[in-house]
Amino acid sequence: MERSANVTRTTKETDISVELSLDGSGQSRVETGIGFFDHMLEGFARHGFFDLDIRIKGDLQVDAHHSVEDAGIVLGTAIRQALGDKVGIKRYGSCILPMDDALCMCAIDLSGRPYFAFDCEFPAEKAGYLDTELVREFFYAISYSVGMNLHIKMLSGFNTHHMIEAIFKAFARALDEAVDKDMRIKDVLSTKGSL
Repeated sequence: MERSANVTRTTKETDISVELSLDGSGQSRVETGIGFFDHMLEGFARHGFFDLDIRIKGDLQVDAHHSVEDAGIVLGTAIRQALGDKVGIKRYGSCILPMDDALCMCAIDLSGRPYFAFDCEFPAEKAGYLDTELVREFFYAISYSVGMNLHIKMLSGFNTHHMIEAIFKAFARALDEAVDKDMRIKDVLSTKGSL
């Protein structure tokens, strides 16, 4: 059975809809109003083999903060719902991914307990029209909405575009590994009996 979710969230600041399939082929339709963010989300879908449809109408006349942070909340909620009871998943995933000068490490535990560590400083304040400080806000929101232990560390890099792209791709590959099913796991991968 395909693991998927449809989530919408409307506030005075944003109107967001997300359709997500964890068992997809990497197809995406992304419309956030922020070109660079679109590019990153398309890369996330492609490299994680997730099917993703995300539409955002946000108060970009203010700035991109609400759109990006709320996108993390809604995408994280969709991931959590698509995971369901987590029976049979590997739970852990990690990736060390190179993107030209950038080298990023991402590690995930779908434990049900949120924890977020982000060790990255970007040389530039913007990538396209995206404020680079919002990358941290996006992944923080995902971590807490999923209930995910998420560590992101930039091991090296000097080009901001490459560094951010490495983060999104490493996260995609680590998440793909963590949500993958293992036939040896008959319940959930925990001595407590629940995740």
